[in-house]
Amino acid sequence: MHGETLFHLPAGWQAPLAIGLFIATYVLILAEKYVHRTVAALLGACAVMLLGLLAPDQAWGAIDFNTLFLLFGMMNIVNVLSRSGFFDLVARRALLLTRGEPVRVLWIFSGLTALFSAFLDNVTTVLFMAPVVVTVVTRLGLRPVPFLIAIILASNTGGTATLVGDPPNIIIGSVAGKGFGDFLVNVAPFAAVACVAGIALMQLLMTRRGDLSGFAAGDRLQAALQDAPTPVVNRRLMTQALAVFAVTLLLFMVGHPLGLEAGLIALTTSTFLLLIADLDPVALFEQVEWATLLFFMGLFVVVGALEHAGVFEQAATALTAAMGGDVGTGILLIGLGSALISGFVDNIPFTISMASVLRELQGTLGAGIDPLWWALSLGACLGGNLTLIGASANIVVADIAAREGHPISFGGFMRYATPITVITVLLAVGLFYGAHRLGVM
Repeated sequence: MHGETLFHLPAGWQAPLAIGLFIATYVLILAEKYVHRTVAALLGACAVMLLGLLAPDQAWGAIDFNTLFLLFGMMNIVNVLSRSGFFDLVARRALLLTRGEPVRVLWIFSGLTALFSAFLDNVTTVLFMAPVVVTVVTRLGLRPVPFLIAIILASNTGGTATLVGDPPNIIIGSVAGKGFGDFLVNVAPFAAVACVAGIALMQLLMTRRGDLSGFAAGDRLQAALQDAPTPVVNRRLMTQALAVFAVTLLLFMVGHPLGLEAGLIALTTSTFLLLIADLDPVALFEQVEWATLLFFMGLFVVVGALEHAGVFEQAATALTAAMGGDVGTGILLIGLGSALISGFVDNIPFTISMASVLRELQGTLGAGIDPLWWALSLGACLGGNLTLIGASANIVVADIAAREGHPISFGGFMRYATPITVITVLLAVGLFYGAHRLGVM
């Protein structure tokens, strides 16, 4: 019946059981080699309902549909852009700009990855960028692995800049009620500094390790172009998709003050694109990352059980005590702590949990905690670069690299990424902390 569950737990058992289930779900997510993370999240959600922590209707209410609509809508727009040949065309133009020079390859493809990741899903960005980079650098006589690591770093750093660039930001925007413009003002400047610094540091490391020398002489660019044939472009479809994408971004910037949530905007504009595009919607829907959407749904239910049991209220009290009433201290605690944790565990469930804690804190302290939301964004997104398992984009590129015959080892990734991540996190969080102390933020 409506609202009923299999078990009726005493009040004192709810919080420990909710925490236990959350930890168990987290462990299963980390063991993705054996259990797919979507299955792990759904198992956790089922256990929450079966054990009576949430009734089915409460579980449904715990799901943040604004986040799901935003992801679904952007996935459809990106899929149409891909069908139009847009990404292939951009990749070829970028290759021509490199003139076959390794340093140009590093900066142009890293910069392009960061830019795309800021306005599209960063996982989608690396899906089409990584194979292109492997082809280009192999034909130039270079070792692909360092360039692929650079792509990973750029995707996570670029995705930090905007509401739609990285899943943690999508979660923060929805839970905190922040719009596209809020991220552009409060996060993007620090992400941009971190991005430029990260690419410069990558160039320094690659130069010292000989990754930018020893390439083949002669017509290197022409050799690379042979493996990158002229893309097939549907100009009409590309124009339609880019126009809808531009309108979507515009509505993101002006919609929040009008009370329009980003999820509703993305769902509406992507549906309109499906209406005007001469494509089979069923075929497009088959390309939607349903596993990712279901993963989010399961996690929202598991985290909803923690909230229902009062765990986040207690955590917010503990965080308030640790801050000592100083938001600046909270910026350092949350920014640096989030970066460290996100380097070793999936930053999506961590952000969902931490966002719930900050929401409880906001109920007590009000809008004065706004800087903590931005510290969480910087820490969770940039911290994903710390290790190979820190973010979804890392794992996707590693899979592509292995398939192409250029595996990225855990230690090999950390040789480049870890020192760069430490410096960029300290730089971004430190600058944000300084801006807050000066009253700028």
